[in-house]
Amino acid sequence: MRGSAEGLVLGVALDALLGDPRRGHPVAGFGRLASGFERLVYRDSRAAGVVYTGVLVGGAVATGLLLERAARGPLRVVLTAAATWAVLGGTSLGREGLAMERVLNEGDLDAARGRLPHLCARDPKGLDEAALARATVESVAENTSDAAIAPLVWGAVGGIPGLLAYRAVNTLDAMVGYRNPRYERFGWAAARLDDAANWVPARVTGMLVVLCSGRDAWRVLRRDGGNHPSPNAGRCEAAFAGALGVRLGGTNSYGGAVERRPEMGDGRAPEVRDIGRAVRLSAAVTAAAAALVWAAR
Repeated sequence: MRGSAEGLVLGVALDALLGDPRRGHPVAGFGRLASGFERLVYRDSRAAGVVYTGVLVGGAVATGLLLERAARGPLRVVLTAAATWAVLGGTSLGREGLAMERVLNEGDLDAARGRLPHLCARDPKGLDEAALARATVESVAENTSDAAIAPLVWGAVGGIPGLLAYRAVNTLDAMVGYRNPRYERFGWAAARLDDAANWVPARVTGMLVVLCSGRDAWRVLRRDGGNHPSPNAGRCEAAFAGALGVRLGGTNSYGGAVERRPEMGDGRAPEVRDIGRAVRLSAAVTAAAAALVWAAR
């Protein structure tokens, strides 16, 4: 665990300093590979989706095993740090949130609507300032788990193979895990595997938010965390709602389909100024997770 822990923490530091590379990102390369493989194996069936997901995630695990077996001592720390940096996205998530806050403060709703797809799949058309602020806070809350805490959990459990496998699962879910005519069956395996992979990390995220902010986060997490249609996202959003003193949830549109979600929290509707607060809380939660990994070494 010691070498892995040191590599994980070093990777968190690299992500905080550098964020995602603008060109040649390994996750983008994996996405291109997955898109090409999809064209070869796509069928409107769950079985085809299971093969697709199994081959790609299995390939990520095999790559991680080869890297770990080839590395010993300081080299393992370096490779673990590089893999951690490659799969983390917490700093880039925060930068996107702050960019949204900036354009909203400038009153440029068109630019804000154009930025929203960088954060979530919600339809930005017609959203006003309040709806864009809520969407951003909810996205920062949910993606704190996906972009930062879940990779660290799986890296602590499985080293480099765990890091690469988690990011493969999460990327495939983002690519094909949609309930639409094309992916309802083909994307089923990726979506269900992503739910399973995030079950523990989402709850760890909720508890870290409580650790960083206090009793209100715990109260709302316990009461409202299960109200979300996702088995995981609600834990993160409820904890953030309690910590920030805001109310999340409500009516959302995804590709023309309208969802009405239960509200979480007791406070006011989110405002633009709450985006920066959510980004700072996300960063604190990531730092707390890194500190726990270091302590466990």
